[in-house]
Amino acid sequence: MNYSSVDFLEIDGADGEGGGQILRSSLTLSMLTGRSIRISRVRAGRKRPGLLRQHLAAVEAAVQVSAATCRGAELGSRQLEFTPGPIQPGHVHCAIGTAGSATLVLQTILPVLAIADAPSTITLEGGTHNPWAPPYDFLTRAYLPQLERMGPTIVARLDRAGFYPAGGGRFAVDVIPATTLQGFDLLDRGLLRRQSITALVANLPASIGRREVDTAVRRLGWTRAATYVNDVDSTGPGNCVFAELEFERVTEIVTGFGRLGVPAERVAAEVVREVREFEKSSAAVGQHLADQLMLPLAISAWQNQGRSPGGRFRTLPLTQHSRTQIAVIRKFLDVDLDVVEEDEGTCIVRIQSNR
Repeated sequence: MNYSSVDFLEIDGADGEGGGQILRSSLTLSMLTGRSIRISRVRAGRKRPGLLRQHLAAVEAAVQVSAATCRGAELGSRQLEFTPGPIQPGHVHCAIGTAGSATLVLQTILPVLAIADAPSTITLEGGTHNPWAPPYDFLTRAYLPQLERMGPTIVARLDRAGFYPAGGGRFAVDVIPATTLQGFDLLDRGLLRRQSITALVANLPASIGRREVDTAVRRLGWTRAATYVNDVDSTGPGNCVFAELEFERVTEIVTGFGRLGVPAERVAAEVVREVREFEKSSAAVGQHLADQLMLPLAISAWQNQGRSPGGRFRTLPLTQHSRTQIAVIRKFLDVDLDVVEEDEGTCIVRIQSNR
């Protein structure tokens, strides 16, 4: 390809929080729209700027899915040029080779495969439970059910957990696409159906998980909550504990990760603090799910120009992560995306077509 003749959409990787989200969302939207992109100053806001292994894996997955041509796809690269071709559904294999987040790699390609013209099976290897990314349980219990509301059928299955720093996790996702994504409103949670606390323990004493679960239940006062301590298969040691709040319309997952030298009770207390913040608010969507819903809802609005809106949801105050996501979406899609602040500290994110 003669790159000098390509009309690139210029993306500054230092914008907003300057992290990997700009890269991943830009790749998704490039594949969706067919726009060639040039990302400069990749991950400039991080201590180790440029492409790390998990970011390179996301680029490689996007190249595989869209038959793209690409320059700068190498470790440490701070500039990337990406020109997508036609979407290639089918069997996709992504191996990170470290404990880098496999769930974030999945979220780079899943929105595109969810509206492809044939089913896909995606196999991912790497980190499934990483403190700096959505863990597998959040993906399957909170994110994927909302994406399925929009039309596609998505089934995930975990073969082996991958904790930081060993990694080595493996899971697969089957996708039966929809022609278009249908939007929805998520302004209230609906009635509470179920509460649970689950600790995952790999190659560590089960007593760690039991202490986490007992601490969380006691501090939250969840007298009827189901509790689980699950010993999971993994190549290395690892531990996390998550609270699940299942409502009629949405499920919130709050996760804390065990770290060397940090007592189990402190890990549980971190989960309790975030759960309490969510419980006392009227938000339907937690902060982590908020920025992940923006992209599929924006795609819905863009696909359904003049026919139906993308949707709305009520969430907690937007993080810098979410505001960065909004900025990236606005660069690619002609949609109306605005945020209405509410008196009680929540806000409504509204995404709809411009025509």
